[in-house]
Amino acid sequence: MTIPSIKLSDNTTIPQLGYGLWQVSDEETESLVLEAIRAGYRSIDGAQIYHNEAGLGRALGADQVKRNELYITTKIWNSEQGYDTTLKSFDVSMKKLNLQVLDLLLIHWPAPSKGKFVDTWKALIQLKKDNRVRSIGVSNFTEDHLTQIMDATSVTPVINQVEVHPRFQQKALREFHFKHNIQTESWSPLGQGHVISDPVIAQIAAKYQKSPAQIILRWHIENGLVAIPKSVTPARIIENIQIFDFSLDAADLMLIRGMDSSTGRIGPDPMKAQF
Repeated sequence: MTIPSIKLSDNTTIPQLGYGLWQVSDEETESLVLEAIRAGYRSIDGAQIYHNEAGLGRALGADQVKRNELYITTKIWNSEQGYDTTLKSFDVSMKKLNLQVLDLLLIHWPAPSKGKFVDTWKALIQLKKDNRVRSIGVSNFTEDHLTQIMDATSVTPVINQVEVHPRFQQKALREFHFKHNIQTESWSPLGQGHVISDPVIAQIAAKYQKSPAQIILRWHIENGLVAIPKSVTPARIIENIQIFDFSLDAADLMLIRGMDSSTGRIGPDPMKAQF
């Protein structure tokens, strides 16, 4: 199983489908990451706040595949924001991950009430200059947050990882990303399970003889998005990667486009989140 890659603005590439580690316990992480690697995933998306970097590090130490075949992401948590604190917390993460160089480092949330995301971005820029990180980006940033860091540093993130799924398609933000050559990466690409039961998705799934999750993930792929579904069930981990043997037709893409809703957000609003 070969997953297509997308070229980023810094000339690196990222697999278009990855395995997400949100809400996976540290104890489960090692075995599930190895399961995902066996299934064909090469991109693993972690974060400091997931409290499973050590489990991911154990999996990476198992040498099931070569390091240069894997793409590892982690994220700076809100409590670690600020220039010096970010650098120190990155060192801690790298020890847990058992890595010398990270593929992608993100600021997890803008946390505007803290007023530190610009300084945090400057720390990420320094880590890239020091060749400790290959690519740097952000997560949950709005157009305003992106503009602030770009104006302050003249450095544009390669990726913004945000909530995207058929009921919350973020079209305006994705257009802004496209204009500035920022790749959109979808967290909770299946809508945390809420979208799977939608009758529109069920109708399309029956047509292609695929699962609803496979239809949704295929939608992400065909829209040029990077998706990082999470599952702790080995059968679903395998099912989620089996989406490269079919394509959705224009009528089905239009049906899914019509599912978008201004009230479709499931996760926190980046402008209001306080944590």
